[in-house]
Amino acid sequence: MFNSLSDRLTATFRNLRGKGRLTEADVDATIREIRRALLDADVALSVVRSFTGRVRERALSEEVSQALNPGQQVVKIVGDELKGILGGQTRRLEFAKKPPTVIMLAGLQGAGKTTLAGKLAHWLRAEGHRPMLVACDLQRPNAVNQLEVMGSRAGVPVYAPQPGNGVGDPVAVAKDSIEEARQKLHDVVIVDTAGRLGIDQELMQQAADIRAAVNPDEVLFVIDAMIGQDAVQTAEAFLEGVDFTGVVLSKLDGDSRGGAALSVAEVTGKPIMFASTGEGLKDFEQFHPDRMADRILDMGDIMTLIEQAERTFDKKEAEKLAKKVESGGGFDLEDFLKQIGAIRKMGSMKKMLGMIPGMAQHRQLIEQFDEREFDRIEAIIRSMTPAERANPKILNGSRRARIARGAGVEVSRVNQLMEQFAAMQKMMKQMGGGRGMPSMPGMPAMPGMPGAGAGAGRKQRRKSGGKKKGSGAGKSGNPAKRAQQEREAQLRREGKAPSQQGAAFGGIDLGDDEEFDLSKLPKGFGGFSK
Repeated sequence: MFNSLSDRLTATFRNLRGKGRLTEADVDATIREIRRALLDADVALSVVRSFTGRVRERALSEEVSQALNPGQQVVKIVGDELKGILGGQTRRLEFAKKPPTVIMLAGLQGAGKTTLAGKLAHWLRAEGHRPMLVACDLQRPNAVNQLEVMGSRAGVPVYAPQPGNGVGDPVAVAKDSIEEARQKLHDVVIVDTAGRLGIDQELMQQAADIRAAVNPDEVLFVIDAMIGQDAVQTAEAFLEGVDFTGVVLSKLDGDSRGGAALSVAEVTGKPIMFASTGEGLKDFEQFHPDRMADRILDMGDIMTLIEQAERTFDKKEAEKLAKKVESGGGFDLEDFLKQIGAIRKMGSMKKMLGMIPGMAQHRQLIEQFDEREFDRIEAIIRSMTPAERANPKILNGSRRARIARGAGVEVSRVNQLMEQFAAMQKMMKQMGGGRGMPSMPGMPAMPGMPGAGAGAGRKQRRKSGGKKKGSGAGKSGNPAKRAQQEREAQLRREGKAPSQQGAAFGGIDLGDDEEFDLSKLPKGFGGFSK
């Protein structure tokens, strides 16, 4: 959602790099570009004015003039202010001392409130709670049925004594649900209320009556992150009518400009607590203002990536694999298949790539990444016999042709995968020998990216003896790969080692200034670290 804003801000800050001193004209030009970027992102005008005013005041102060790198200090100031308008600190749910904790949802119709109720219930269940959903939207057609479907998918019971579709008293249902939760030992009650097409006074009064009846511990205002400038007016109306305690952003994976997220918290003074980032039940996360600000400034979100890995990866399997490698047992295609399955459980590879610092420059190529590449890899490996998976060295030409037919791919794709796997085997052997992992295992390459076949560069150097015999010798016919080779050659001439992060995530080079430390990744993260 914030791609356009992120690109504009990154381009603006690029002009500040390398300047030993910033003049007032430099600061004014930067503030002007930031103002335009925020307005284009549909951020409320009042928020833009206060934001740029604070940034300008700090940018002209001694805080920047005495900094060793004024450009980076300005970026830090913008980051700090972004965190501020996004809510400052991470705000977590406040649970009742005496269960059940009552969470009431409010918002416009179409904001994704009922779907979000199921996601929140699923998230709370994963956190060790026993939530119950309550169907108090008795106006919208099939709203009760929709909530029951979401509850079934989340593995959470739904209290729905009334059929809905205009029949029933939502206030009575909400009030009775508390006693139902106590009797059945549910520690969290999530009340889904009726939405409205606009600021409907009758339905707003109904929401206020439900609040008075159940006295909720949290009232979450669900707002469509794609709503734009209307977000401020809608949020203020709900704040007056229902007095919510926190905000939940739905559809944060949309392609709109995202002004709602940067306006609501600043205007209402209420924190953003959760964000819905996709259509699946698991596409739901705690909102961290500092991490979102870093994403907008193309600084990545390694902490969220690590947390996803820790939730997903099986520690026992990771320890078993580590012991196998350390004992010299080798790394076979069965292990490779398990690692791919673990990575897929983390979610969309595009989203994970977007959490890596400095990836804005590769955004177009990331969008071209085909998630089905994992399906092809799994199909190839599953087309092998157990003996072939355990000992890939026996894969001769006829076996590879048979495997390609079974997986529905070309033989060249099988050969490419085996090159990637051979490089990964070598890395795992190095890790087992105590030398550590030089880079992530060979992942499926994205179209147009260098590194499509792991180890391809090393094979080329071995063939040419590591030396160029002519101006065009050893150059690839692929324009993208040739550009990468020329860049690496330039780095060698300057006495710098080419980035080894190119093997990570399909061969993407993170660049000289934006590499991140792989040791931050948790143990067992796809075999990335010991």
